Amino acid sequence: MALKLKVRLLHSGVNRKQDQKDTIRGLGLTRIGKVVVLNDTAAIRGMIRKVSHLIRVEPAGE
Repeated sequence: MALKLKVRLLHSGVNRKQDQKDTIRGLGLTRIGKVVVLNDTAAIRGMIRKVSHLIRVEPAGE
């Protein structure tokens, strides 16, 4: 079974670089406080690293 990560948007993407805005949208985060559960893959980890200052990540309990 694949590991899952729970990602929550804590800060807005306003006044951020366009690539960071695109990454937030690519993670499925559309508003502050929204939580999405994603598979733990290398691509997702890279996206998380790019916007780590705007989000909170924790393991998702199955």
